[in-house]
Amino acid sequence: MNGFLYGVALQWKLDLRSRTMLITCYAVPLLFFAVMGGIFTSVMPESRETLVQSMTVFAVTMGALIGLPPSLVEIYQSDIKNAYQANGVPLSLGLALINISAFVHLLIMSAILYAAAPVLFNAKLPEHPGTYFSGLVVLIAVSLSIASVIGLAVKDTANTSMVSILLFLPSTMLSGIMFPKEMLPKAFVIAGKLFPASWGYEWMTASEPSLQTFCPLLGIFLIALMVCGVLLKRIRTR
Repeated sequence: MNGFLYGVALQWKLDLRSRTMLITCYAVPLLFFAVMGGIFTSVMPESRETLVQSMTVFAVTMGALIGLPPSLVEIYQSDIKNAYQANGVPLSLGLALINISAFVHLLIMSAILYAAAPVLFNAKLPEHPGTYFSGLVVLIAVSLSIASVIGLAVKDTANTSMVSILLFLPSTMLSGIMFPKEMLPKAFVIAGKLFPASWGYEWMTASEPSLQTFCPLLGIFLIALMVCGVLLKRIRTR
């Protein structure tokens, strides 16, 4: 256990030195929040009701899908993987450590947005904090599981970034955080249900958790977990 906690702390320090992680988990979400938060509340004053949730969904989705995969590529497509195998360290350890570190970073980012939105834009805090935070935890976990699949499946950083962006854009645009889903064509609404951001936003804005939102997220998470297991086996044999 002490070794595992040391590994988590070490990964945390490495992430703090990672330009990609800092940009995607902190700098860009904060900049987006500062700019778009002002625009949303000026053009649509009613957006103050759900500003915390919408900005959080954007920050979590970006931090996970764009921030995590490059870190995994650095481990599993380099000599670090060989060092793991040579010392008898399970390859799954690197995946676990990076995910835990990213999870904590995204929680911190979400806490910053939660505290800053009412002060900067007079946004309304969620009426049901328990529902909001439970949805946040689940959304982070599911988003990171998808990001892990990208990081393990793609073999170089350039392609990783391309795949991440291709998933990030529809995740945010079709989730309902930019504009109401009622304004979207039905096909786009259905397509949005394929991404955890849509279900996470629905959960975080609801009065209480429901199986209708939990089951799709659980299904996505389990599928991603199984795919990660398959990919780790392939990496082990390379």
